Amino acid sequence: MFKRLFWMTVGLTLGYGSSFWLMRKVRRTVERLTPQRLSRDVATGARSVRSEVLAALDDGRAGMREREAELRAGLERRKATRPPS
Repeated sequence: MFKRLFWMTVGLTLGYGSSFWLMRKVRRTVERLTPQRLSRDVATGARSVRSEVLAALDDGRAGMREREAELRAGLERRKATRPPS
């Protein structure tokens, strides 16, 4: 008798707990998929991508300027070491 009562209690507890967990998960998913939330997430993602692209462009431009300065310095050195013609 006690064994059946124990397992019935365990079953009820697991059933209630899993259904409570599942309902929370479903509610969170539904909230995440509302049109307002989706549009906000897309806008946030677009802003993030935009800032990353702008940062990459700035880094590229800085590298380009450094390389151009190196090339110009090398050209000036070559001109300075060349004998006059």
